[in-house]
Amino acid sequence: MLVFIAYPLIYSFAISLTRYSGMADITWVGFANYVAAFIDPLVHTAVGNTLFYAVIAVPVGIVIAIVIAIAMNQDVREIGWYRTALYIPSLIPTFALAFIFVVLVNPQTGLVNQVMKLVGIPATNLLGDPTTAKLVIVALAQMGAGNAALIFLAGLRGIPKTLYEAARVDGAGPLRQFFALTLPLLSPVILFNLITGISNGLQVFTEAYVISSGTGGLGSPDNGTLFYMLYLYKNAFSYAQLGFASAMAVLLFLAGMILSGLVYWLSKRFVNYDVTGE
Repeated sequence: MLVFIAYPLIYSFAISLTRYSGMADITWVGFANYVAAFIDPLVHTAVGNTLFYAVIAVPVGIVIAIVIAIAMNQDVREIGWYRTALYIPSLIPTFALAFIFVVLVNPQTGLVNQVMKLVGIPATNLLGDPTTAKLVIVALAQMGAGNAALIFLAGLRGIPKTLYEAARVDGAGPLRQFFALTLPLLSPVILFNLITGISNGLQVFTEAYVISSGTGGLGSPDNGTLFYMLYLYKNAFSYAQLGFASAMAVLLFLAGMILSGLVYWLSKRFVNYDVTGE
């Protein structure tokens, strides 16, 4: 396992110190690619778009996942069917989901705009504006909330029911039970999903690739969907700048490690590992 992790990291770092197109000879350039990444305005744009996405998508995804998990945890008949129905959207491939959405919101032929015209609402191009295009990608990402919901469900099932019974005896209603018991005891699971969400948020790619490909080119409109991984991809496979792309990959790895470490350090303030709730 260490080989599969360490070798790509070491190789990427080595390539990041070179000018390499994949075809011509390798030229040693030292840290020039890192300097270029820090001063490249498109890298700045990509970082901004990625942070915009992560700051919105990660917390919204956690909230949605908790809501789904609570719905999955209800003691009702045929709960297995309900859990399946709530989880099924997460099984839809991201590529297929994004492609379907592009077709549905097409400003000329899309079903959404056709329905809007029928009811007298002017057609709009949701993917033609940089901000709304990013928000569409944020919304698409929430279709995968079922994966985090299953982890939250496992956490909910691990909370002793006696704690809720004692809270009800003390007069606590459902809302107070949620904030005084459920959230604190789910905090380790929230931490896990937060760290994985940050990691996934920094690597958002598929939705942006499909949506921008259908609106005029990768990163369009106006580089509004040019996320970090998408720009890395363009440098590696469109511009054949493998050294620069590798430098971007190394910087992304370091950023992910630093952010995850920071979140874990801050988690000592809010994570409760005591299942008794004390």
